[in-house]
Amino acid sequence: MGFAPAQSGPAPESDRTATGRAHWLRVARETADDLATDAVVREQAGKVPFDEVSRLREAGLLTLLIPAELGGAGEDWPTAYAVVREIAAADGAIGQLLGCHYFMSWSARFFTEPALAAQVGRQSAAEQWCWGGGFARQEPPLALNRTAGGYLLDGRQSYVTGVLVADRLVVRAVRTDTGEPLAVVVDPARHGVVIDGDADPFGQRLAAGGSVEFDGVPVSTDDVLGSLSADEDALSPVASLASPVGRLVSVQLRLGMAEGVLAEAREYSRAGHSPWDPAWPAGSPQDPQVLAIYGELTVLTRSASALTDQALDALRGGLARGEDLTYDEYAEISVLVAMAEAAASRAVQECTARALDVIGARSTSSRLGFDRFWRNARTHTLYEPVADRLRDVGDYFLNGAHPPFVLPA
Repeated sequence: MGFAPAQSGPAPESDRTATGRAHWLRVARETADDLATDAVVREQAGKVPFDEVSRLREAGLLTLLIPAELGGAGEDWPTAYAVVREIAAADGAIGQLLGCHYFMSWSARFFTEPALAAQVGRQSAAEQWCWGGGFARQEPPLALNRTAGGYLLDGRQSYVTGVLVADRLVVRAVRTDTGEPLAVVVDPARHGVVIDGDADPFGQRLAAGGSVEFDGVPVSTDDVLGSLSADEDALSPVASLASPVGRLVSVQLRLGMAEGVLAEAREYSRAGHSPWDPAWPAGSPQDPQVLAIYGELTVLTRSASALTDQALDALRGGLARGEDLTYDEYAEISVLVAMAEAAASRAVQECTARALDVIGARSTSSRLGFDRFWRNARTHTLYEPVADRLRDVGDYFLNGAHPPFVLPA
């Protein structure tokens, strides 16, 4: 759909890996084509996306990142990013839902010991869980109160992606006795969990977002994945990679939406529609103004894609280094991801807004549904603003300061 994503770094060495990636990209394209057929109708209806999650589950995409020995597909993050981007080009909200699922389901591998992470992955694969949640800081934070047998979770989180469809949630909670922030897994069906679909956003309507309240929800020690402290004494460099890994999901989502709107606008323009003169015959794709706008938007999107490839290549190297990764190397990876975020944010906002100019007054037709791209992009970029990332890049460039450990909402 749209521009073919640029290849991210060198081709995989293993034939199995290459074959697996090709297979899952084909599955993603087929799923995206399926979602695209009724994207406008589904987005306007705004129903809770149980059907869409079923499509992802039936395609095998929910277990993509779970190791093969645990019952999953055993794919890597570059493949998962490519899948998210493909899905987002067809439906930005479902792309966000899937990207959140990948990050939250992977979080155990960042923050907890291998045996517990394997246990979580095995059960997730066996039961085909869909994951939701978020690690955004909020005031007041969720409270984790120590008890004799574990913990009790209390508080309200105002917006959680996927909460309306999730089989498991991962949230940020603070221990009341120590003040330490922790990643906590919660079964939303557990007594004391109250879910409220009150978000009512103007975009990303199908991301299944809503509020969730926890009232004395029992949490076992196995449900506490680990610390989210930004203190370098508590967080290893490899665990710090959770930040750029999660934020690169957002980058791929933005690029997918930018590519998706350009692809649809291009098809509309190729059909001979002119934005300035409804009486024009076929041939408007040769209009100099149309060509200039498409040229500028293509450059923006391809430039953002190239920066994203650099960031992904660096991240892949960091993940491969594992416990040998240093904080300086983490900082370099994080800054590259921040640059990609800034470029992708500009690309998606420009593409989704100016595509309406290319299409002209006809873009106001709800039947065509071009407005959904702008609404989806704007909603996502408001929840994930880029200004802080630009400051991180500037501080690193000017002062050599390491970017802070910031997890996606």
